[in-house]
Amino acid sequence: MNTKERLQALSEFLTTHRARIQPSEAGVLGGSRRRTPGLRREEVATIAGVSTTWYTWLEQGRDIKMSVQVLDRIAFALQLNEDERQYLFMLALEQPAPTTFVDKIPTVSPALTRILTELHDCPTIISDRRCNIVGWNQAAAAIFLDFAIIPEEQRNMIWLLFTRKELKALAVNWHDFVKGFLAMFRSYYGQYVGDNWYSEFIEQISKQSQDFRTFWNQSDVSSAPEVFIEFRHAKVGKMLFDLTTLQVQGRTDLRCSVYTPSPGSDTDSKVRLLMSKLEEHD
Repeated sequence: MNTKERLQALSEFLTTHRARIQPSEAGVLGGSRRRTPGLRREEVATIAGVSTTWYTWLEQGRDIKMSVQVLDRIAFALQLNEDERQYLFMLALEQPAPTTFVDKIPTVSPALTRILTELHDCPTIISDRRCNIVGWNQAAAAIFLDFAIIPEEQRNMIWLLFTRKELKALAVNWHDFVKGFLAMFRSYYGQYVGDNWYSEFIEQISKQSQDFRTFWNQSDVSSAPEVFIEFRHAKVGKMLFDLTTLQVQGRTDLRCSVYTPSPGSDTDSKVRLLMSKLEEHD
C-alpha cells in the first residue's frame, strides 16, 4: 500500500481500538456523560504520556514523526495484544516491533501433547525460543536420547548437539545438522536482544565446545533452515528423514520439529523397531 493508504489504515485501527476500551478498564474515573463509546483521545494521550495534539494527529493519519518508545506506550494505552502491536508498528513505521519476551518456562498444551502422540512413527521434538526441549514423543526418545533422564538444565538442543558424543556420531552430516540449528538459534538471539540468558548460555557452552565456537563465529542466520537428515544409528544403521519445522501460534514461541521417514527408505520400519526395543527396556 502507498503512504496515504497506510496512514488511513493506521487511523482506522487506532480509532477502532480506542472505542473498544471502557474507561473503567483503563483506570479512568467516570465523568460527564460520553457521546461515543470508549476512551477519549486525551485519555489515551495521558496514559501514553504524549500530548493530546500529537495523538490527535496520529489518529487522524497525519505523516508525523514516531519513535519505537512512543508507539510502545500507545500500544500499552490501547491494551493491544502482541499481534495487534506488530500490526501497529508495521502501519506506523513499516517495520516489525521489537520482540517482547516473558521469562518463564513454556508449557505444552493438551492439543500439542496429542499431536506428539499421534505422530507415532515420526520423531517429534517441541522446543522453545531458547532451543530448550519442552516436549517430545517416544519416537524421538528412541532415535535421539531418552530426554527424560537428561537434567532439565541440560535439556537444550544446542547444548546436547555439542556435548553428547552419541548425537555427534548419529548424524552423518553432523556439521550441516548443527549449523542449521545454530542458524535458527542465532535468529532467536537477534529477536530477543533484551534476554541476558543468551549471552550467559553462549559463554557457558563456548567453554565446553571448540566446535561451538567455530560454528558460532560463522554468524549464519535462518528462521527455518533446510537440513538434509541422514542418521547412522548404532542399532539399525542408515536412516533418512525429511525435517519439517512448524511455528506454534501464540505467545509461547514454541517450535515443533517433525522428522518424517523419507519415502522409499526403510526408515519407518526401523523407527518402529527402535521403539519396540525401548518399550521392552521400560
